[in-house]
Amino acid sequence: MRLFAPLYERALRWARHRHAPRYLAALSFAESSFFPVPPDVMLAPMALAQPQRAWSLAWLTTWTSVLGGLAGYLIGWLAFAALEPWLRGSSYWPAYQQAVAWFDAWGAWAVFIAGFSPIPYKVFTIAAGALAMPLLPFALASLVGRGARFFLVAALMRWGGARMEPLLRRHIDRIGWAVVALVAVGAAVAYTWR
Repeated sequence: MRLFAPLYERALRWARHRHAPRYLAALSFAESSFFPVPPDVMLAPMALAQPQRAWSLAWLTTWTSVLGGLAGYLIGWLAFAALEPWLRGSSYWPAYQQAVAWFDAWGAWAVFIAGFSPIPYKVFTIAAGALAMPLLPFALASLVGRGARFFLVAALMRWGGARMEPLLRRHIDRIGWAVVALVAVGAAVAYTWR
């Protein structure tokens, strides 16, 4: 089923829009605190469309993501009691419980791992605030973890450049469904660990 190819084409068109960096910044900020769509879906086509700007786009994504993570931290710190009933009834509750367990086991390293991985980062930012994790280690782990992830995406797009675009176009549906499968497996593993 060709679901991801039309989305990819649209993302490439949006990536060339003159306000695309603003949209990328807004998406990066929102994803770190409350929004479910990761910024990679904009960063990758933008870096592919403009490889000479890949590093500046990765920096923009990193900094706005860390700022969004600080907003998520504030949500957890100031409003977790109000948020908890909704969270318990949502699909994010097992991920939240996993985040708390990881914080107990690894402290700030849990933020680094969540920042680099496809695990919902917003869950970790809110959990860090709810648990009153020290702010400086949280911010540094976020900066390094998110930066590593976004610079890796930008590097792959810059390195691949024009050669990568036809390859991505040809295999985007397989890649998209593989990511969906990985998220499903990750959710199943997190559910069994709770």
